[in-house]
Amino acid sequence: MSSEENAMTKPSDMDEATAKQRLDELAILLGSANDAYYQDDAPDLSDADYDALKRENAAIEAQFPHLKRDDSPSEQVGAAPAAGFSKITHAERMLSLSNAFDGGDVEDFVAGIRRYLGLSPDAPLAFTAEPKIDGLSLSLRYEQGQLVHAATRGDGSTGENVTANARTISDIPTTLENAPDILEVRGEVYMSHADFAALNERQAEADGKTFANPRNAAAGSLRQLDASITKSRPLKFFAYAWGEVSAPLSDTQTGALEHLQSLGFQINDRTKTFNGCEEMLAHYASIEEGRAGLGYDIDGVVYKVDNLSYQRRLGMRSTTPRWAIAHKFPAELAWTTLEAIDIQVGRTGALSPVARLAPVTVGGVVVSNATLHNEDYIAGRDSNGAPIRDGKDIRVGDTVQIYRAGDVIPKVADVDLSKRPDDAVPYHFPTECPECNSQAIREEGDAVRRCTGGLICPAQAVEKLKHFVSRAAFDIEGLGAKQVEAFHSDGWIAEPADIFTLRKRYGEAMQQLKNREGWGEKSAENLFQAIDDKREIALARLIFALGIRHVGEVAAADLARHYASWDALAATVDAAASAAIAHRAAEEAIVAERARAADESRRANLSAARETAWAETPSEAKAAWDDLTGIDGIGATVAVSLVTTFQQPSERASIDRLVEMLTPTAPEARATDSPVAGKTVVFTGSLEKMTRAEAKARAESLGAKVSGSVSAKTDLLVAGPGAGSKATKAADLGIETIDEDAWLALVGDG
Repeated sequence: MSSEENAMTKPSDMDEATAKQRLDELAILLGSANDAYYQDDAPDLSDADYDALKRENAAIEAQFPHLKRDDSPSEQVGAAPAAGFSKITHAERMLSLSNAFDGGDVEDFVAGIRRYLGLSPDAPLAFTAEPKIDGLSLSLRYEQGQLVHAATRGDGSTGENVTANARTISDIPTTLENAPDILEVRGEVYMSHADFAALNERQAEADGKTFANPRNAAAGSLRQLDASITKSRPLKFFAYAWGEVSAPLSDTQTGALEHLQSLGFQINDRTKTFNGCEEMLAHYASIEEGRAGLGYDIDGVVYKVDNLSYQRRLGMRSTTPRWAIAHKFPAELAWTTLEAIDIQVGRTGALSPVARLAPVTVGGVVVSNATLHNEDYIAGRDSNGAPIRDGKDIRVGDTVQIYRAGDVIPKVADVDLSKRPDDAVPYHFPTECPECNSQAIREEGDAVRRCTGGLICPAQAVEKLKHFVSRAAFDIEGLGAKQVEAFHSDGWIAEPADIFTLRKRYGEAMQQLKNREGWGEKSAENLFQAIDDKREIALARLIFALGIRHVGEVAAADLARHYASWDALAATVDAAASAAIAHRAAEEAIVAERARAADESRRANLSAARETAWAETPSEAKAAWDDLTGIDGIGATVAVSLVTTFQQPSERASIDRLVEMLTPTAPEARATDSPVAGKTVVFTGSLEKMTRAEAKARAESLGAKVSGSVSAKTDLLVAGPGAGSKATKAADLGIETIDEDAWLALVGDG
């Protein structure tokens, strides 16, 4: 891979505009992958590929947290269970893994673990390293030694009930001796190369369906409604983890795996334990070198912290554990023809170019679409105007090189000019929206061109509605993306509130709906009932469902936890309006003038003007602004976005119509009997006995609100060495201030 190509995969090398565009592209790619795998049952990405795609999304968000989309794929795990299976709720969530693509990423992972735990560089820290099986994740629950159910990962919280199918797999024992009373064993269902070849041969002879690769064959075989079909397929199972257990398996990952093996489960014999990056990377190289001779597909190596007490301390992010990472194998390359360039319009109006390709196999997956990033990338330059691909532009008809970043993301890497057709012409990026013909504007400093049509643009309107009914939002059973498109096209729904008035507005709605293709009287009634069931909705889901730019699942949860009611949130946002407007106006003026400010004195004048504008802002607005931006994780970008949405008359009217029909519910209280429950806590300075992340997680688990700034609403400041302005402000406001030892004693950790 060239240095230019590699740069496109590294968030640290991106500017803000490129990062915005990339997040839009990733959302499109992940949505397409979800439809192919979970809706059409015709996957074109493996689970490992899907996880790696999400890893790039999460990495960009980590570099640019204020750019996080409100429908961020990084907050999702897998997808909802298929309709043909009953559902099983996992006692403990089945998470995906963060990914590493080179040795540097692994070194960063290990260094991050040491920082989080507060370990010195020479302190002992062991890791297990095991092949990452390219199959289908499965959870097996045993009670009193008996297999009671088996479930796929699904969306991480709820999976498909495949118990009957799992019982047919010889590697999965149905009875255990000397096992804990409750034991959830997790692992991967897979198919060997030899068995896969034999299966496809039998399928071809019987004029049946053949499979593209062993992973798809294993997934399709396990997810059969007829267990006898699963029984006829040569499936295998490797155990590598566990969920709920009534008694510890061991105090180390290594010991726990040995315990599972003693119970009768197959454990990968290439799992080893090491004490540093050098040994881990050497094992990775050894596995990669011998990959072809394993007899089954793998797509990388998984590293896990061996000490289970460390794993518990490290805990989980929203979708991935902090104590594990998957080191992926390198990308593969292929050449094909660029047949067309299509423009897709996203929910926020972003115009995203997609390459339509003559299908080509790259890394075992047939690729027919690839991202083209933005108009600069097509033209052969980066966001600063510097050449990429030696300045070669991309044209329809070109022979282009495709690679899959981290074995996942199809990208156009290069162009073979020697094969360029004589009639190929430079591509002119549209300046009008292909959906509504509104002007598509590219603001200064932004790599993305956006449609200005807003709600009159059908692409934006439909995408907003799709987001509203998405899994992390209202998740209305029977009302998915396809149904939204159809109902919008027929004029049944134009905004979210219309969903909840369907039955009332259409006296004959039931009759109309049941006469549509694919609908009957029962399914129509089920839909209306499912809509009514969502009139009571978690506040965080409601906030996220509104599709406000920059307000993703995490921000929505933070806002819900802080305000606890819709009225409190709306009142604060409304009160902060003038402060937000002053803040935004000042920022925009400074950005606009900075390039023309030839000397420091003029810049100083701009700064003074900003302070004057802020000084003229009403104190009530300042207090609301401080409260909103003081929430840990909520900054000025999110606050301005909230105010902007709430202050737009048409948007606010639409939101008000919706909220009138709903009962938003407050987040479940985490704790009520702790000494900090309900209090707002701020941490400042250096903490010596725990990391800042641990301190925040501990405080929130005890029911406290953690803020990033000190205000009149702050109840407690925990100040370590080096505390500065926050400590001074707390003293001025008379806020109780304690040191780290006092905090630990207060919460019972001393």
